[in-house]
Amino acid sequence: MKKRVLCMAVGLLALSTASATVAVAQSPQPTNHAEVASSIIADPKFKAATAVFDRDHEKIVSELIEITEIPSPPFKEKVRAEAYRKKLADLGLSNVEIDEEGNVLAIRKGTASDGKFVAVIAHLDTVFPEGTEVKVRREGTKLMAPGIGDDAKGLTVVLAYLRAMDEAKIQTKDDILIVGSVGEEGLGDLRGVKHLFQKGKYKDKIKSALIVDGGDMETVTNGATGSKRYLVTFRGPGGHSYGAFGLVNPAFAMGEAMAQFSRTQVPSNPKTTYSIGVIGGGTSVNSIPNELWMQVDMRSVSVEELAKLEKRFLEIVDRAVDTENNARSTKEGPITVTKELVGDRPAGKTDESNDIVQAVSAVLKAYEYKPKYNTSSTDSNVPMSLGIPAVTVGRGAAGKSDRSHSLDEWVDVEKGPDVKALTAGLAMLLSVSGMTDSSL
Repeated sequence: MKKRVLCMAVGLLALSTASATVAVAQSPQPTNHAEVASSIIADPKFKAATAVFDRDHEKIVSELIEITEIPSPPFKEKVRAEAYRKKLADLGLSNVEIDEEGNVLAIRKGTASDGKFVAVIAHLDTVFPEGTEVKVRREGTKLMAPGIGDDAKGLTVVLAYLRAMDEAKIQTKDDILIVGSVGEEGLGDLRGVKHLFQKGKYKDKIKSALIVDGGDMETVTNGATGSKRYLVTFRGPGGHSYGAFGLVNPAFAMGEAMAQFSRTQVPSNPKTTYSIGVIGGGTSVNSIPNELWMQVDMRSVSVEELAKLEKRFLEIVDRAVDTENNARSTKEGPITVTKELVGDRPAGKTDESNDIVQAVSAVLKAYEYKPKYNTSSTDSNVPMSLGIPAVTVGRGAAGKSDRSHSLDEWVDVEKGPDVKALTAGLAMLLSVSGMTDSSL
């Protein structure tokens, strides 16, 4: 009997050991992103694609000028969107369309689709109002025009990636969703990507996002700065500055709110900031205004700190109105206030250990760039806030660009650095979406 028990125990131990061995064998191994990057860079098809960048560099520059010179002011991106839609359609992509919000969408099919997409996003809009002169000026290799870097360059390099992939017959494992987004800037409030990830036909179908909107090739934006933006309007009865003196004055209420808010203490870590950027209203110097307004911006990398700051700001505004109504006569009517939330950008983060961050970092290192992790406000805010891995990466200026959001914005398109940046950008895309023909 003892012998039988011993045999059974030995048998169970052997079975247990065998099961453990199978479990270990089947356990997924961490991806060696440096090896993946090296494999892509060494692939003959990838080398053929990078040769396209070198051969067609002037064509790429010409397309950058063309896109920049199509005005795309806030909330009026339609003309540029239609031009971009046509370019994607001409490339033979599938499901090319402009969605309900105005985003341009197209699909490049992969070979091993799991029904989810890697989204590649560049934004269509600029910060500049309608009527801004957008003619490109060229001085040697420097191109100057409003919006040429942010984000006409991003739109252009995505097209360059697609053409090079097509010519070199490169296929990816994942389906790629190409997006020209609207409303990335200012009061656009990320409306394009909010629609894409929260309401559009591809919501719940995007597994990662690569946003092409960084200022240089070394900056990897893996943190999302959240923001709250308010339009606050103070109203009162108004009147003659002399004849109606003593009545409540919206200017004093707004001034009180501004002064109190200016003394608000916020943490430097997590970084939290605020600003009153635009004010307006009134009728004349000798009138008590009946309406004044201000636009307020509050930001933080912390959801909690941003909520605390917003709460304090709203309380300050209400107290300022009460103070003015108690200080002067309300016989013609009191001061009232409306607080309209005009911008709400969510905070979030893609951890540095995440595969998408490691993949782009490995490529950058392979090309002797030094990745710098960054927190900012870009289209990646939305996927990050939803827990979808996302990063914003350089649009391919090799650090030679400046004056973003100014009338003298510029990018340098010197061929050597520009082709290197394009090459690294394509390698990042292939590392994230999986290059079918790599040696892995």
